Amino acid sequence: MRLPRALPLFAVVAAVASLAACSSSGSPEQGKDPQAKQVDRQTAASPTEKPTPQRRPYTISFGGDVHFEGGLRSRLADPRTALGPIASVLRRSDLTMVNLETAITTGGTPAPGKQFTFRAPASAFTALKAAGVDVVSMANNHGMDYMESGLADSLAAIRRSRFPVVGIGKDAAEAYKPFRRTVNGNRVAIIGATQVLDAEFIQSWTATADKGGLASAKDEASLLRAVRQARRNSDTVIVHLHWGTEMQKCPNQAQLSLAPKLVKAGADVIVGGHAHILLGSGYLDNAYVNYGMGNFVFYNSNPATTGRTGVLTLTINGRKVMKDSWTPATIQGGVPVPMTGAARTRAVADWKALRSCAGLSARP
Repeated sequence: MRLPRALPLFAVVAAVASLAACSSSGSPEQGKDPQAKQVDRQTAASPTEKPTPQRRPYTISFGGDVHFEGGLRSRLADPRTALGPIASVLRRSDLTMVNLETAITTGGTPAPGKQFTFRAPASAFTALKAAGVDVVSMANNHGMDYMESGLADSLAAIRRSRFPVVGIGKDAAEAYKPFRRTVNGNRVAIIGATQVLDAEFIQSWTATADKGGLASAKDEASLLRAVRQARRNSDTVIVHLHWGTEMQKCPNQAQLSLAPKLVKAGADVIVGGHAHILLGSGYLDNAYVNYGMGNFVFYNSNPATTGRTGVLTLTINGRKVMKDSWTPATIQGGVPVPMTGAARTRAVADWKALRSCAGLSARP
């Protein structure tokens, strides 16, 4: 048998190098499994690059007007239970909002000539948070019941508590500034403003470029500008308004005029209260409008009118309001108690019937 002639050294080295190259650059089946390859790709990605979250529906619940005046003040002795049994409903949603219709102060000077002035200590924020409330609006006709000194106390309490509040601020920029949160990949922006202000307080209570106060819906240009700005970088834009006429069952002309302007500016949801009673809810084109949430945590209620309340829950994905649901309740001892059985069924039907005079639809 003839033996092969010895190869030169440089040829042996080249052959070994070639073999190694083939081994390292082969297909996954030849040297690396697919999972390991995926890990390599992830490792190679920029460490600062964040994956875009997949957007999916979220829920947001709304309650009506809240204060802790009169007999309700004692409920703040234990903030964990201050809102009573309705808290179990509020906690179910991804976001929850109410109208906080009071100044947050223990001092201050009552607004001159006002028949009703509301104030509460900062523990009101603790109570709301404990009940599952995520954000409140203080843009209403009681938000500055204790005038400038009460405003200063309210703003200081907001800063200390870090509880999200809209519709009030040290200047107009802060008062119209939206609350923002990303929920299930949806960038949500909520703006608060009031269309209801006593004539003698419009000037002194309205926030301006260099003065603190409330976000006013009477200044439509400023409110619409805030909505358009929020629209640019939000998936859902919500406007919470204090509006309507006390004890009037149908929306007034000011409400009917403002709602379509807000929708045109980019609002997807408009919710509000003030009238002490429930008003209609439904769709205005593709947007969702509620004209009146009624009382919620309130010392004065009539079971047949002002004592009827509830929680509005919307299921939303981006700009699309996919579903609305109503959890009816009655105010007992100043706090909402959810209804059950046949009474609940009748209350839901009554609530749906309210939209007949509101010019709203059951579907978009």
